[in-house]
Amino acid sequence: MAATGRHRSAKLKSLAKSRSARLADVARAAGVSLATASRALAASALVHSATSTRVQEAARLLGYVPHGAARALASRRTRTIGAVIPTLDNPIFAGSIQTLQSRLARDGYTLLLGSHEYDLAVEIKVVAALIERGVDAMVLVGLDHDPHLFALLVKAGIPYELTWAVDASGFHHCVGFSNREAAMRVAQHLLGLGHRRIAMVSGYTAQNDRARERVAGVREAMQSRGLGIPDDWVVECPFSIRDARVALQRLLETGARPTAVVCGNDILAAGVLLEAASCEIAVPAALSVTGFDDIDLAAEIVPALTTVHLPVVDIGRLAAERLLARLAGKRVARVERVPVELIARASTAPPAAAARRQRHNAKIALGGAM
Repeated sequence: MAATGRHRSAKLKSLAKSRSARLADVARAAGVSLATASRALAASALVHSATSTRVQEAARLLGYVPHGAARALASRRTRTIGAVIPTLDNPIFAGSIQTLQSRLARDGYTLLLGSHEYDLAVEIKVVAALIERGVDAMVLVGLDHDPHLFALLVKAGIPYELTWAVDASGFHHCVGFSNREAAMRVAQHLLGLGHRRIAMVSGYTAQNDRARERVAGVREAMQSRGLGIPDDWVVECPFSIRDARVALQRLLETGARPTAVVCGNDILAAGVLLEAASCEIAVPAALSVTGFDDIDLAAEIVPALTTVHLPVVDIGRLAAERLLARLAGKRVARVERVPVELIARASTAPPAAAARRQRHNAKIALGGAM
């Protein structure tokens, strides 16, 4: 029996080398019908486990790979999901995309990834290319998209999920958080410490609702205290450490210096911290600095960065699960919010004047107690 098995295995491997294996070859080798072989390779519960194992083994020995186009025609599904993100340079997207891919893979889906570098015209081309490749659904980032993109998806009948933001109108399916509310928390934290001269280093706000909403959130928090931010205290730049260093230089040249700088993400904050150190500006004694995202670097840099923690893993997982549910014909809520958290670390403290007042008041209180 063992010799017979080895002979059969050798014969199958010889066939695999001679030409590309077909489904008929797998069925013949496993001693089943074409229909049974097809169902077994699709992991159908209708096929007995022993038969399925025999078919899978024959396919492995023959090197058989199912023809994706043919299978897609039969099922009207390619079992691929497209995702288009703004950039591959920002580490904040990596964790979310990795979780998205892993969760989709558990259900037999493959992720196709593209980026557009914050250019909405390029995004349409990338989405169109993914549609041409037959993706079953799409994941997008943020709320800023050309209206033609949505028309394209609707015409193709492709469900989509917007991520990293929430659509207040409730029209689009999305999973994320309010960037404005999160930024307001950052500003309120600084205001609570006694800061009144607060500046911003932001990513470009054009075609980027996340950056725009973070600036708006800081302004709104300031306005609630009867304060404002001078226009030249809001510096927009690319999301890079080098550009953030230049941005802080520009802020330092404006005359009256801010006591705190809110940065649009942790990469920008790292650049501001490095430039402050280069200029011998003590953080947080002379300047408080905040970030946004809570990437791994935020807790390790010196001083450790006050920032907003985002549940990047949850965003990727929920986007996948919501799309899988919709593809299965299930209903999901239009909007799903994920919680964010302000993480206060060593890069923020009361401004020097407020710190002096606190020490003075503490001495008075201590004297009174005596």
